[in-house]
Amino acid sequence: MPLILNISFTFAAVLLFLFFFWQKLKEDYTRNQVFTTAFYTLFGVGAGNIIANFFAAPWWFYLGLVGGSLGILVGIFRFKLRIFETVEGGILGGLILILFAFLHDFTINKTVFSGIGSVVLILGIFLYFLLNKHYKHFTWYASGKVGFSGLVIAGGFFLIRSLVALKFLSVLSFVGSYETLISGVAAFVCFLLLFNLARKSP
Repeated sequence: MPLILNISFTFAAVLLFLFFFWQKLKEDYTRNQVFTTAFYTLFGVGAGNIIANFFAAPWWFYLGLVGGSLGILVGIFRFKLRIFETVEGGILGGLILILFAFLHDFTINKTVFSGIGSVVLILGIFLYFLLNKHYKHFTWYASGKVGFSGLVIAGGFFLIRSLVALKFLSVLSFVGSYETLISGVAAFVCFLLLFNLARKSP
């Protein structure tokens, strides 16, 4: 039964990742460019998780994140994709992957924090689509550049992780006492990129 659940959750997560990544980029790039970049990203995530499994199990989230980021960068440079547009697709897809990791843990282990995390991630995904629909009308976001929605959600995601880690360290994907600092830095970087993006002319 656990094996069937593992396969089912993995299949659903990958399928939804591919769908949302393609939806984000389909209007500007060929199907080959989009899905090859998605493959690089998923391969990087998988490689990071395999390395974590053998050498540093608690770090599976961050090693997967690093691997996925390297994969998406390969696609960006190979196909000359727009950075923020492509990264935003990766952020949305990444939320899907981590959501299914939390849902899987909640289903198997009935972990309360994973259940709460799943709800927060679902709300974050809905908020992404809401922001993506309206961000160009925000007067204070003068540039109107693509990337706003993804950076806001990613920054908020890491900020929440950092704040939760101040009190609770046993949440799935947390890396103990390092979590507050790492997530805090990641949130700062996301919001700094957003600030710089907002200042650019359209």
